[in-house]
Amino acid sequence: MENNAYAVKQFDGPTKRLVQTLDLEDQPELIAAYRHLHSEQGVWQQVLDNIRAAGLLEMEIYLLGNRLFMIVEMPADLSWDEAMTRMARAPRQAEWEQLTARYQRAAADATSDEKWHLMERIFHLY
Repeated sequence: MENNAYAVKQFDGPTKRLVQTLDLEDQPELIAAYRHLHSEQGVWQQVLDNIRAAGLLEMEIYLLGNRLFMIVEMPADLSWDEAMTRMARAPRQAEWEQLTARYQRAAADATSDEKWHLMERIFHLY
């Protein structure tokens, strides 16, 4: 597979995709630290468990400069608001949000749902 091309998982039932964006502070050392927090060595297992427990099937974060793009696959019948409420109440989620907030251009006490902004799809090749 080409560099920067990623396999897409297929799910048994109908799904929906949400895409969000968030900017990091534009400082190379902070961006490097944020990248590490999201690496296999840096991410907390509890955060991964929280994402799954909220009902999300797959989550990817992409980086370009200091701009992040998050792609989320979830069951078609799951409400985004419901999933975000579950995550906000999950163990250690508030602690993770406080940790990552120092790297993000967002209010220090913002929840994940408040920091990340849903994007509008304006084109899709069918």
